[in-house]
Order: sequence, then C-alpha cells, then structure tokens
Amino acid sequence: MAMRITVTLFLLVFCFWIPLEVEGRKEPFSPTSVSTVSSGPKVVKFGALFTADSVIGRSALPAILAAVEDVKSSTSILPGIDLQVILLNTNCSPFLGTMEALQLMENDVVAVVGPLSSGVARVISHIVNELHVPLLSFGATDPTLSALQYPYFVRTTQNDYFQMFAVADLVDYYRWREVIAIYVDDDNGRNGISVLGDALSKKRAKITYKAAFPPGATEGDISDLLNEVNLMESRVYVLHVNPENGLAIFSIAKRLRMMDSGYVWIATDWLPSVLDSADPPDTDTMDLLQGVVAFRHHIPDTDLKNTFLSRLKSQRHKKNISFNSYALYAYDSVWLAARALDAYLNEGGNISFSSDPKLHDINGSMLQLASLRTFDGGPQFLQTVLSMNFTGLSGRIEFDMDKNLVHPAYDILNIGGSGSRRIGYWSNHSGLSVITPETLYVKKSSSTYTMSNKKLYDVIWPGEVTITPRGWVFPNNGQPLRIAVPNRVSYKDFVAKAKNPPGVQGFCIDVFEAALNLLPYPVPRQYILYGNGERNPNYNELVEHVAQNKFDAAVGDVTIVTNRTRIVDFTQPFMPSGLVVLVPLVEKKSSPWSFHEPFTAQMWGVTAAFFLFVGTVVWILEHRLNPEFRGSPRKQLITVFWFSLSTMFFSHRENTVSGLGRLVLIIWLFVVLIINSSYTASLTSILTVQQLSSQIEGIDSLISSTQPIGIQDGSFARKYLIDDLNIAESRIVTLKNMEDYIDALQRGPSGGGVAAVVDELPYIEILMSNTACKFRTVGQEFTKSGWGFAFQRDSPLAVDLSTAILQLSENGDLQKIHDKWLHKKECATNAVDSNKLALTSFWGLFLICGIACAIALIVFFARIFCQYNKFSPEAEKIDQEMQPVRSRRPSRTPSLKKLMVFVDKREAEIKEILRENKKRRHSQSLEEHSVSSAT
Repeated sequence: MAMRITVTLFLLVFCFWIPLEVEGRKEPFSPTSVSTVSSGPKVVKFGALFTADSVIGRSALPAILAAVEDVKSSTSILPGIDLQVILLNTNCSPFLGTMEALQLMENDVVAVVGPLSSGVARVISHIVNELHVPLLSFGATDPTLSALQYPYFVRTTQNDYFQMFAVADLVDYYRWREVIAIYVDDDNGRNGISVLGDALSKKRAKITYKAAFPPGATEGDISDLLNEVNLMESRVYVLHVNPENGLAIFSIAKRLRMMDSGYVWIATDWLPSVLDSADPPDTDTMDLLQGVVAFRHHIPDTDLKNTFLSRLKSQRHKKNISFNSYALYAYDSVWLAARALDAYLNEGGNISFSSDPKLHDINGSMLQLASLRTFDGGPQFLQTVLSMNFTGLSGRIEFDMDKNLVHPAYDILNIGGSGSRRIGYWSNHSGLSVITPETLYVKKSSSTYTMSNKKLYDVIWPGEVTITPRGWVFPNNGQPLRIAVPNRVSYKDFVAKAKNPPGVQGFCIDVFEAALNLLPYPVPRQYILYGNGERNPNYNELVEHVAQNKFDAAVGDVTIVTNRTRIVDFTQPFMPSGLVVLVPLVEKKSSPWSFHEPFTAQMWGVTAAFFLFVGTVVWILEHRLNPEFRGSPRKQLITVFWFSLSTMFFSHRENTVSGLGRLVLIIWLFVVLIINSSYTASLTSILTVQQLSSQIEGIDSLISSTQPIGIQDGSFARKYLIDDLNIAESRIVTLKNMEDYIDALQRGPSGGGVAAVVDELPYIEILMSNTACKFRTVGQEFTKSGWGFAFQRDSPLAVDLSTAILQLSENGDLQKIHDKWLHKKECATNAVDSNKLALTSFWGLFLICGIACAIALIVFFARIFCQYNKFSPEAEKIDQEMQPVRSRRPSRTPSLKKLMVFVDKREAEIKEILRENKKRRHSQSLEEHSVSSAT
C-alpha cells in the first residue's frame, strides 16, 4: 500500500509542472463502428508502459514526461495537434503488462513507448502485431526480440547481442578461456547468455557453467549458488541480472570472500544503471564493488545531453534523483514516435482504426475484446518509424536492416574508490579501444587505424591488485591435482616408482617439475602410480581415465596420438618420438674377391683409362726434353705403362722436366690420392662392417612379410599396426621388458622369436646403447609424434605448461635433464649402405684432370707449330738430307710425316737448327748489304 501511495504522489507531482492529460478508459465501440480522422487530427494518443518502482522506471518516467512537454512546445513537430500520453504501470509482470496493453489498445493509441522488461515486451508484441501498433521499447534488450516474429517491436535502446560480443572481446583481450555466467533465469537472462556463449566460441573461449537463479530468488538461494560456483575452476564471472537484485549478489559474494584477489567480476549494463541512478553513490555499495568491470551504454557527451540532464536534476533536486542512460533512450523514443507521426501525416497518412472481426465479445465473459481496434495506417507508420534518421540525446537514432540502432557502443568502466573510471570503449565498428567510437567512425581507414589502438587502460582488480588475474584456480577449492604416473617395469629411466618423496622419479618427472617451477603460481599436486607394477600399464586406458575425471593429469612417457587428442589436451611435446623398426645384426664373412667391391665396374674402367691417358700425355710432354722418355718404340711403350701404374703408389722413377708435364702430374697425383683413400676406406668397411641378418629393410618390407613383429607392452603401436597398417593381429607379439626384446630378436622367427621390433625411438636408443649396438634400426621413422603431459579438456594449466616447456628448451635446461637421465652410447640409426663407390662421386676429379691434360697438350702443340713455321727452306733441305730419300715427288705443303719427324726430334736439336738458320740469314743480309754498297 505504501508503495502505491508513493507512486501516486510521484505522478501527481509531475502533473503540477508538466501540462499533461492522462486519458482514462473509454467506452467500447460497437463491433462495426469505424472512427476516422481524415485530415488534421486534433488529438493523438501515445501509450507508455513501464515499471514505476524500478531503477529504470524511476529514471525513465521524468524523461518521458519531459519529452511530451517538449514535443507539445515545438512548433515544427505535430503543429496544432494535442499529444496525449497514457501512463500505465506493468509492475514488471507479463500478465499485468498484457492487461495494461489491452487497456491502451482500447484508447486507440498510435504507438506504445516501453515496456522495460523483455519478458513483458515479448507478450505485448503479440498484441501490437495483431493491432498494427508500433511498440518502441527503450528497456527490452533481449536479443531474440529482433526476430521476424515481432515485426512491430522496435528497439530504441542497444541490443544485448552487441553487449555480449563486447564482453567476449574483453575476455579475449585478457586471454581468459573459461567464464561462469551468473544470470536471472528469465527471457532476457537466458537469451543474453546464449549469445555470450556464441560470441565466446568465436574467440576460442567458452562458458564452463551457467549459474541461473529464479527472478524471486532469496539470499539463501543466491548464497548456495555462489558457493557452488566458488568450487569450480574458473574465476571469471559474468553477471547478467536485473538492477533490483544485482547488488545482493555482490553483498553475498563479499561475505564468501569472492571479492578478493584472483577473482574477476564483469557486470553488464545493469550495474552502471544502478550507480548512475544514485547521486551521490552509497559508500557501502561502492565498498561491495571494488575492482568490478562493467559495461555502460555509450552516450556521446554533447551539450544537448548535458543541458537536458541539468534541467531534470534542477527540477528534481529535492529528491536527489539521478538519471541513467535509459532515461535518454526513453526521451528519444517519444521524439521518435512524434517525428515519425509528423512525417507520416505530412505524407498523407490518416489516423483511422477499424474493428477486427476476429475479435468479438464472448457471451458471459467480462473481456470486451470488441473494443480492440486495428490501426489502419500501422504498416505504413511502422516503415516511417524505421526510416527515421535524426540526432537525439542518446546519439544517432537510425535503424539498420535488423531494426537495431546503428553504431552500437559501450563504455567500459572499472569501479574503485568512491566512483568509477572509464578504461576504454567498445563499438561494433572498432572493437576495444581507448579512443571514443565517434572519433573512429570518422576515420576513413578505420580497419587499419584501430588495430594499433585496440587496448584498454590499466584495471584495478578485486583485492586492489593491478596484475591481471589468470582467471582460474584448481578445482575443488584448491585441492591437490591428481596426477597419474605410469608404473613401468621397463625403461625406468623415463619414469619409475621412487622411495623418496614425491614417490616417483625419472626424466619425465624432472621435466614436469622444472616446468612447474617456471609458473608464476604454485600448483598443489599428488602423484598417483597407475599400474600393478608387474607389467606396463595400458596408456590408452590411462588417457581415458584423465578424460573421465578420475585423474586431473597424466605425467610420463605418454605419446601424443590422434585418438588421444580427441579426449584430452596435451602440452607442447618435451621429447620427440616416432616408431622405428629394430633388427639384429651378425658379422658378414669376407670374400676372397672382396678387393674389387669398393668400386663399380664403370668406376674401375674409367680409372684404368685415365691411368693410361695421363701416362700418354706425360710421355708426349716429356718426349722432346726428357731422355728417360726416349728410346726404341718398345722401351717407350713400357715406359708409358710403367709410369702410369707407378703413380698409383707414388713410386714412379721417371722425373718430369717440362713445366706442362709437372702441372699434369701434380693434378693427377691429387686425383690418385683421393681415389686411393676412398678405396681404402670402402674396402675396410666392407671387410669389417656388421650386416643385417634378415631381409627386413624398413616398415614396407616388414608389412609385406609374414614374420612375427614384437611391440612393447602397453604401447599404442599395437593399435597402430593393426588398424592403420592392416597387419594381422596374429603377427603381433607383446614383449614386457628389455630382456624380452633381446631374447626375441636373437632367437628370430625360426626359434620362436620375432623378425623385428617396432617401438618408439627413445626406447630403441636406450636398448641399442645397453646392448653394445648389437641391434640396428632400418629405414626411417614412419610416424612423427612426441611425448607430452595429458590434461583434461580445456585445462588452462596445459597452456601454461606448454609455454614453460618451450622456455626449458630455449634456456638449455631440457637438454641438461636429458643428459642427466639418458646416458647412451651412440649407434648408427640405420644399417650401413653397401652400395659401391660409383663414378658419380668422382667425375669432378676426372673432369679437372682431363681439362688440365687438354690444356697442356694444346699449349705443347701450339709451341711445336710455331717452331715448325720458323724453319727456312735451307733448314728443310738439311732436314731432307738427314732422312732417307723415299720419294722425289715435289710437295708445296709440309707432309704429316715431316711434321712427325720434327716432333720426334730433341728440343736441343731444334733449338740448334733455329740458331744456325738465324745466323745464316744474318750473314746473307750483311753480304747483300755490302754488294749494294759497292755498286
């Protein structure tokens, strides 16, 4: 009763300062009557539905009344028309809202401003759809109200669809991946959180838990709900509730110590609406909200807005009431309806109402449905409303194709001290930024301009900390992590049971502990051995138990394979791995003809040819100068062969005296040195190397054979060989430990063993090292994977540990841990290649030698030709006397025989003949000169 008296007094006070006619209930029209104002209507009626006793209603009502007064006093909008508004209180009840809406429709209103509640708006939308009356709601933010199902619903405030994407951008900005949504379980709450989930999924984040409570929840209900979410992993809470019950949640959260450091509270626009409506803000209320981040509708700071707010505050100073953003949207909603109606009438529209034959009174019923009439010009008036474009107190009033206000934007506030400060903005155009959205809208190249400004100012979080909270803790209120460790019976250097705390040891454990030490927060943990200790556990089952929440993580030599990554999250690999094929080795007996195996037949042939070729070239270059390369043809032939072969051992006794000969010999000896060294090394390898005892050369030959294959107990290799490589299960032999490996390989298929073992490379390297390299891998790794630590899906610890493992790798600590545990003797990973040395490995040397020989011969014969051309006819006569006369046939050109004879002469004889010819020509020249002087 007291509340109703307060509301009544509140309305009466406004009647004294704003001229206003409030229409009552009209008498119903007859079903067939039609009321028409064809031109120049004198009175136009609007309806206003709101909840008077609410945060938004108390702020919106003065704005609505002020807007009506301003429209009436305007000479350009609806001139000569009396604008009347009918105010009705819905009490935030869909049922009462429906009754009030029906009452408005009986008064032939052309538009309805309101309601505030999305639930009430959803119900009333069905009424206005039927009667063709636009519903201009400045408070219903439910995203689903924009559906085509409600064509006459026009939202004159921001759609929560955009607010939820703003929240998702904020979550992504701080790199949180999990949030808990706390909301009222009504249409607005459910649909808003649903959009938030979609927005987060686009940022690779998610809502891990939806904590909903009924609209009339008690403090006990809220306390139980907060206790429940406080036991969960995520510490990022998105609070999407009503202004009337939101502060109660913070009060309970403070009692539960959920407003301390480590927590993140993100409130939607309801919280700024509450704070803006209290002037000055209550000190106790502000103490509850320290560190909270909230979103508020962004209203451009204009003189028009400031003047209006000052006007309302000056008129209401006695009650000390402030106004939130919904007051501005309410004011603009009235002006939108007035401007649209003015445009509609100027375009020739009529205000007429017709009875709907589908609505008729029911005998015996008190409902007078026949009094409800349809606005004939409703469809045209609706299009006029949606086409309006003007600047109001809240900014630009213009609608897009989805009937949403253009340029949606929000202020991001950080509450602290006795007030709040703006840390940035969000707009659908530019995302997060510290620059005002209207500034960015002006930029032509905003897509590139805003990327460098996509940031926020620093935030003071709950607990008065400035470091961004990591946003999660370990579940079960900080209880230790349950970490499963394989209880291995072989290869215990990797992971094994230990007597001293923490009860496990090995390479994998040290890597895990070192990575945890790099994290900026402590990680309580408890190691639990998995397996009976008699045989290696099944690693697939171990990973499944982590996925089923029986363990929080698995630490050990767990291979990252496809089927496991589908159910758990792995860290960055800390040990590279891959499957290889291991086979035994035996000594190969040498053959009596092993000496010819280092070279191929082609290599042998080319080498022999070059020996003869180089010997011949050296003989040609030395024949005229070196007496050791002269003599009878038989002697010279023997000399060529002997010299060629003796260079193989660098034992040639003939000296070279010509420069060209020495050049060719030096290059050839270098070639011989390389050939000898290669031959020696290859022959040594052939005579001493171990060779494979079977025909298995890799995974392909192993698949094509029918011999048994050994695998490690518990390894994923069994499933891989059977499912992926289609190897018969009957061929797979499970081996428990290293001793079984050795025994099975040594016995072989004929002795009941295996032809080869397929296992991961780290195990194989340890095995070969401990067996003095008596076994060898063949082929290449046919899988590429690694070992990682397994965590439950979406565990943030997996991401942090991946970063820590990369840091261990970069600073060298990972290699130090490897060297501490895995001491091994290096063995060749593949069988020795028995391919012979071919010409392809030496053709470059032969090419260089051949080019050197060719150049030396060209230079030699060029010099011979020059000497031959210097001979005078007298010298040729002398030369003819020295040779037996066989033919007197004259010839003007030197014969080949003469040239060969000339080439065969000693160099000293040629030079002597050239000197004699030179002296003879000189003497003849002196005699001719004396005779010519005497005459």
